[in-house]
Amino acid sequence: MMTSPRDGDRGPEPANSPRVEENKGRGEDSEVSDDIAEAAEDNNQNLTSRLPFSKARCIALVVTLAGASFLNTLSGQAVVIILPTIGEDLGIPEARLQWILSAYALTFGCFLLFWGRVADIYGKRKIFVGGSAWFAVTTLVNPFLPNEIAFDLFRGLQGLGAAANVPTAIGILGTTFPPSKAKNYAFSFYAAGAPLGAVVGNLLAGIIAEYASWKWVFVAIALAGFAVTAAAIFVIPPPPTPPPRNPDGSRASIDWLGAVLVTVGLLVLLFALTEGNFVGWSTPWVPVLIVISILLIVLFALWQHRLEKIGKLAPIMKVSNFRNPHFSAAMVIMALFFSSFNGFLVYATYFYQDYQDLSPLQTTLRFLPTGITGFLTAAVVSQLLARIPTYALLTVGNACVAVSSLFFAVPIPPATTYWAWSFPAMILSVFGADTTWPCLILFTSRSLPPADQAVGGALVNAMGQVGRAIGLAVATAIQTAVMANERGVPVQEAGSMVPWDEPSLLGLRAAAWLHVGLGLAALFVVLVAFRGTGIVGKPPAQTGSNGQGEETKV
Repeated sequence: MMTSPRDGDRGPEPANSPRVEENKGRGEDSEVSDDIAEAAEDNNQNLTSRLPFSKARCIALVVTLAGASFLNTLSGQAVVIILPTIGEDLGIPEARLQWILSAYALTFGCFLLFWGRVADIYGKRKIFVGGSAWFAVTTLVNPFLPNEIAFDLFRGLQGLGAAANVPTAIGILGTTFPPSKAKNYAFSFYAAGAPLGAVVGNLLAGIIAEYASWKWVFVAIALAGFAVTAAAIFVIPPPPTPPPRNPDGSRASIDWLGAVLVTVGLLVLLFALTEGNFVGWSTPWVPVLIVISILLIVLFALWQHRLEKIGKLAPIMKVSNFRNPHFSAAMVIMALFFSSFNGFLVYATYFYQDYQDLSPLQTTLRFLPTGITGFLTAAVVSQLLARIPTYALLTVGNACVAVSSLFFAVPIPPATTYWAWSFPAMILSVFGADTTWPCLILFTSRSLPPADQAVGGALVNAMGQVGRAIGLAVATAIQTAVMANERGVPVQEAGSMVPWDEPSLLGLRAAAWLHVGLGLAALFVVLVAFRGTGIVGKPPAQTGSNGQGEETKV
């Protein structure tokens, strides 16, 4: 018969005690059931309260891994602020300036799944450290390159490093922390790294652009990358489990055909969506590339299904995961949510810098509330993840993201004080993002086994990147069409935004309405398809010693 630890502590009970008398009436089986339930309760409490390391090391680990999310958004947002200055210094035409941003986004989005699978097979720690070091070195080289082609190339190489460490960070968190309050804290503060990176990127670029050369922005980002790399070497633990194996028992290896199909497919898709806004959507090769990319992604899915069915070589991504309607809904929500939230950030920057003609530093100050809100939201959401149903948190989060764009869409006079409408929009946007993002990455982590944690992080980020690219392409097309219509010219001659110009303002508002619609679409998916997912941050009633939420018999 099983006895609970507490029974051993308090010794045998008197024969006439109420518990013994009650058990006599119910029989031996009932006594065993009581002991089993009590032991399970104790086991669960111990597992959910125990940290994998000392508290100080756990904090250092979370901060280091959140550095991946921080560096990714820091690099993107800081370069947005100094983009015109880079163009002037290197002689890059305005029509090609966007490639400084797009080169990074392309490699980041396209190599996420590949690096996620490599990390799961060959070690998440190695890939995180290597990716962070690669990011830091290529960033440091960037400001010393004298021409456009080399500059864009190294921006792409930076994205390659970010594609290695961002999904790997999620994978390490997923395998290190068992389902518990500690895991909720870890994922919440990892999610807070993104808005914090955006704010620091704005501040860093704004101040440096105002008082020094733009090249120091890249030096500062590189130093932050080296700091994350050094910290990772000391605080990330070695792999807790043996290397994964293929279904047939052999040592797991990379599905190179699948890696080529998904990487090339995403590359062609993101390239076509990016270039379509510049060369025109009627250009014949743009729709051709989109069709080719869709075919490659479909072939990738079919090939992954075949590998999973044969059972000899582990696929990069298990297609069977998408049979779970909640998992599929989570991926759709991620794409819609990120397209709305990212569009809000991009077009708010356009509004301040290109329409209101504010300096980089003035623009930076207007984004400052997002960082403060993001940090406070992370602290609150980490508590709510274990108490409130996930669909309720996602409902609030996506509604806030949609409303934030609504402030920029409705005809509020643009000279109205910042505090009346822009300030609440900034607060709501990041509150919504830092509520939605930890829910989705924690749900993805809980849905996948330990061997697929980095791939799960890659998948959720890849969905966000695809959503971002599609949303930005559609928003740009709508904005350009509205500007051309208001100016009475063909779309090809719509021109660029002009400060305090009415067609420019109407174009920005039209794009903002799209972002409202995307946010509402994400909200609709949450309400229709995500109900019944439970409380994602609540530890299971019985948790095995592997800490991954797998139920074990007591």
